[in-house]
Amino acid sequence: MAFRRRGGLLAVSALLAGQARADEVWPTRPIRMIVPFAPGGASDLLGRLLAERLTTILGQPVVVENRPGAGATLGADVVAKARPDGYTILYGTPGPQIVNPSLMKSLPYDATRDFAPIISLVSAPNLLVVNPTLPVRTVPELIALAKARPGQLTFGSSGIGASSHLAGELFKLKAGIDITHVPFRGSGPAIQELIAGRISFLIDTLLLFTEYRATGTLRAIAVGTKQPSSLMPDLPTIAETIPGFDSAAFNYLTAPAGTPPAVVARLNREVNALLVDPAFRKRLGELGLEPIGGTPAETAAVIASEAARWRQVILAAQIQAE
Repeated sequence: MAFRRRGGLLAVSALLAGQARADEVWPTRPIRMIVPFAPGGASDLLGRLLAERLTTILGQPVVVENRPGAGATLGADVVAKARPDGYTILYGTPGPQIVNPSLMKSLPYDATRDFAPIISLVSAPNLLVVNPTLPVRTVPELIALAKARPGQLTFGSSGIGASSHLAGELFKLKAGIDITHVPFRGSGPAIQELIAGRISFLIDTLLLFTEYRATGTLRAIAVGTKQPSSLMPDLPTIAETIPGFDSAAFNYLTAPAGTPPAVVARLNREVNALLVDPAFRKRLGELGLEPIGGTPAETAAVIASEAARWRQVILAAQIQAE
């Protein structure tokens, strides 16, 4: 019995030593960061900013590889099927593990079992904006107008199942109003249609509207976060009128399931330190992003809770991917 106990202790010691060595040795070659979108978007921009800083910190190139398609599913599948050695990571957005499992009939991976969460990166607050000709300046006024004109007001989005679409559907459900969704191929066309007055409002990423708000081209009504945003502290939240409303997009890093715990811990530690770096935080603020951080377990919990929350919206609004 004593021999078996000693053997068990030796095995545990060997495992811990192996994990420590993995932390000390890794990385010895370039790391792929899969961004499941085309170059030039917000996710690609932050992914490249993060990759640049991690290259310096880790002493090996962190190379962004764009794999767009199928609502971020194609890129996520690359990571899910990659060797779990710490040399392939995913820049995660709401699509791969949060929205797509409810939006799509089938996925080429298991959204929970095939990934090892690393860290929560940022929250991307949404902003509710209207065309200045719409006679509303507050959320209660917008809801009152929608109730006075059932079925006549419209909200745009960057596409079926996009975060801007889900935010509008959440607003519709929680406010108990009858409004019509108008999807576009991207946020740019939706914004132009809003400027032209052909749709009533949008709820989309705050950064997209900074210039239009400054010039008065569009009127900002409220932010979509539960708490007031430090990026636009003068605006109220939608939640002040609709309790519990929260439509901020959640971004994170994850790796293939089975990635060595020591590697996940190292990445988590380094990125947490980066997220409290004043210069990096300043740059995030300029991009309209708010840093989060935390443990891998906390990231997994957020992914699970967000998936459950948006599943309710998708089912209630009967949304299906095209």
